[in-house]
Amino acid sequence: MSHEHADDCADYLERIVYFLDNELDDADCSAVQQHLDECGPCLQKYDLQRTVKSVVARACSESAPSELRARVLVRIRQVQVRISEQ
Repeated sequence: MSHEHADDCADYLERIVYFLDNELDDADCSAVQQHLDECGPCLQKYDLQRTVKSVVARACSESAPSELRARVLVRIRQVQVRISEQ
């Protein structure tokens, strides 16, 4: 990989996050998409970023079981009591 190509990839990899979040204008989206179509290593990194974003989004939308939530709240209260007693 040439130094110039590596610099191009670094620029595109920075924009991938914005591309995934639909925060680029049409021209930048087209440029990023074209680069991904032509650059296998960047496409792999894009796929990884997209997968991670999807897994995190799915994990953040799930609720903890009520028993776990209750145990955590009890533990928080215990810590608060100890702190206030000091």
